[in-house]
Amino acid sequence: MQEDTRPEVRKVLIVTLVLNVAVLLLKVIVGIWTGALSLVADALHSLTDSANNILGLVAIRFASPFPDREHPYGHRKFEAVGAIGITASLLFVCFEIIQAAINRLLSGGKILDINAPVMWIMVIVLGINIFVAFYERRVGKRLNSNILIADAYHTMSDIWITLAVMLGLVGIWVGNVTGLSWLNWLDVIVAFPVAGFALWSAWEVFMSNLPILVDEAAIAPEEIAAIANSVPGVINCHDIASRGLVGQQVFIEMHMVVAPQDVETAHDITERVEDLLLNRYAPARITIHVEPPEYESDRITYTSQHE
Repeated sequence: MQEDTRPEVRKVLIVTLVLNVAVLLLKVIVGIWTGALSLVADALHSLTDSANNILGLVAIRFASPFPDREHPYGHRKFEAVGAIGITASLLFVCFEIIQAAINRLLSGGKILDINAPVMWIMVIVLGINIFVAFYERRVGKRLNSNILIADAYHTMSDIWITLAVMLGLVGIWVGNVTGLSWLNWLDVIVAFPVAGFALWSAWEVFMSNLPILVDEAAIAPEEIAAIANSVPGVINCHDIASRGLVGQQVFIEMHMVVAPQDVETAHDITERVEDLLLNRYAPARITIHVEPPEYESDRITYTSQHE
């Protein structure tokens, strides 16, 4: 039986939203205080963290796993669409950071005021980011939630970005103390890997959700055929198709030829095949078309018309 995990996902998103807003406010305050471009860029990245939590709350509002008249296959793709929205926000962050860094390079840079309180605030920010990332990823994997796992990837990139920013700020701090003013360029230099992390996170989130949206095969047809053929009475199975996400919800369709000719015995065989598939891939919805012997085919699954 399919379980609705949305209440728990919603709880996680609310907790992380509160924490992300706190991180955003801290970065904005420190960024304005110091004038550090890398901190402002990091704050922009954190703004998308909060926006993504809100996007996730909206997405799961419509992502019921249960079918209805308008959506007979359920609503799981709404959650994948929400994760793709996170990808778009990450790409936006990447563009804004690179643009700001180039503008700073063209303007000749600036002297930044970095001190101990600034660094301590960044340590607090880093700790919150680490907690949020591992909390979301752990719960997301347990619940097979695309939106939580995608958001965890986003927050994980925030950890590396914050570490890079802190490294740059330490260099600037040392430069101010030693009189090496050229170290202030670290602020601009660090901004570029920040953009790189955002771009990589966008790619990871996009590629993990694209197969669901384009109905990529969820299970190798050979695996399904092997399970079906292990049931006595099954002569042939072909035109096997599957989609969805194993562990969350999969849909399996296949055509099958059985030895018995009476409907009742043929039905019993299909029930045994369904039971085996459910034991392996549940939750799943399985459709088996029983065909007469003359429909036996060696085409285990679908191929393109050009093959």
